[in-house]
Amino acid sequence: MDVKTFAVIGSGQMGNGIAQVAATSGLQVIMNDIQQDFVNKGLQNITNILSRNVDKGKMTSDEKDAVLGRIATSVSLEDMAEADFVVEAATENESIKFKIFRDLDSICKPGTILSSNTSSIPIGRIAAQTKRPDKVIGMHFMNPVPVMKLVEVIRGLATSDETFRTTWDLSLRFGKTPAESSDFPGFIANRILMPMINEAVYCLYHGVGTREDIDTVMRLGMNHPMGPLALADLIGLDTCLAIMETLYNGFCDSKYRPCPLLRKYVEAGWLGRKTWRGFYEYQ
Repeated sequence: MDVKTFAVIGSGQMGNGIAQVAATSGLQVIMNDIQQDFVNKGLQNITNILSRNVDKGKMTSDEKDAVLGRIATSVSLEDMAEADFVVEAATENESIKFKIFRDLDSICKPGTILSSNTSSIPIGRIAAQTKRPDKVIGMHFMNPVPVMKLVEVIRGLATSDETFRTTWDLSLRFGKTPAESSDFPGFIANRILMPMINEAVYCLYHGVGTREDIDTVMRLGMNHPMGPLALADLIGLDTCLAIMETLYNGFCDSKYRPCPLLRKYVEAGWLGRKTWRGFYEYQ
């Protein structure tokens, strides 16, 4: 399938990163969100990153302008009628994603592929919201999208071979390394990562170590680039909790039970970097 117009639903940290790599690859991009302020903020973030790349000599000013010129903004899902391929990058909330896919299914052309950047929700459940389950797939980017090389490609039970190949080829076009995952809650990345983060929160909860000591052990002892508590703050504690709940409900296994301290922080609105406070405080 020849993809010319690529659309992203959501202009937040993940969405604007996906829009940037798609536009950099030469595709026409539509970046959509529910408010113009959100879209403007996402576009400004892309502009800032590209400007830094120009300052570092990684691209020219003309190349930067060309990338930005390929990104159109939108606050109406009706604009998705022009898209050949859509990535949904909304909040990790099942009901929100289900509604988006039902709406996209009625708006988009019959041949349009609908993909989700979901961190944990099974693709088959998302595909069941549409009348085109063969054209629904998971395309899970890593954060920060312009830097991280991995894309998890998750084939649902009904996903066609053509849909899979198109998504795989797009990942390569974006300069990413795709890896295939079967359709289970959390897929590969978060089925491994989130229980580790959750266990780090349990260590803090039980007083096994301070936040600094826990992160230091994992950074220096396991050679991780950042500790699990700092990483949780970067991801967003609400997202971590949502993924753990998906794992816990999906497998009905107590090893995926979210730590009460994680839930307590989310309920208090301490979500990490985006609220200036999580396991650490940020200025």
